Amino acid sequence: MIETRDLRYAYPRGDTLRLGDVSVAQGGTLLLRGPSGSGKSTWLALAAGLLTPLAGEIVVAGQSVAALPAAARDAWRARHVGFLPQKLHLSEALTVGDNLALAYFAAGLPVDRPAIASALAMLGLSEAIASRRPSQLSGGQAQRVALARAVLLRPRVFLADEPTASLDDGACAMALSLLQQCATTLQATLVIATHDARVAQALPQAQVLGFRAAVAEGAA
Repeated sequence: MIETRDLRYAYPRGDTLRLGDVSVAQGGTLLLRGPSGSGKSTWLALAAGLLTPLAGEIVVAGQSVAALPAAARDAWRARHVGFLPQKLHLSEALTVGDNLALAYFAAGLPVDRPAIASALAMLGLSEAIASRRPSQLSGGQAQRVALARAVLLRPRVFLADEPTASLDDGACAMALSLLQQCATTLQATLVIATHDARVAQALPQAQVLGFRAAVAEGAA
């Protein structure tokens, strides 16, 4: 679940982003809609505890995020929040399997290789993929690997930042299907930040939080 109340964030240049209140039940879906640069990625960073709000409260999976000290926030995020960024951030210095193993290191847990194989299999990837480097993957395979990393520790909340922005219609439909499949399997709350109208069309039952190109005290 996710709940926000009177949430605001101050940008370093002095502008303030004011955000509408939301309440999303566990297992629900929320779309953050608006143009690029309007604050959607900032909202995701607040939900993940990567940024601290200027005012208000954000509660994710029963935890008031800002109430956690920095070190505790990192450990909480690693165990409870799955994140699919716009840039997949797969290290070419590591194999696919070792890229996924980083999720365990971040959470302070021992690496579970069978679980890594299961996560890859759930997303239609063979175990042999684990020994490849990211440059040896197709674009679709790389996205699935990043998705496997996000869901590996069975998070309660799943955050996706513009997951369809560069995809054609067929790949867009497949990506959204995979996101929904993973969220349903994990009974996780799914949040998608997007300016892609196809996402709203594909998820008509989702709650929507709208963003504008400018905010009350300056541009977002």
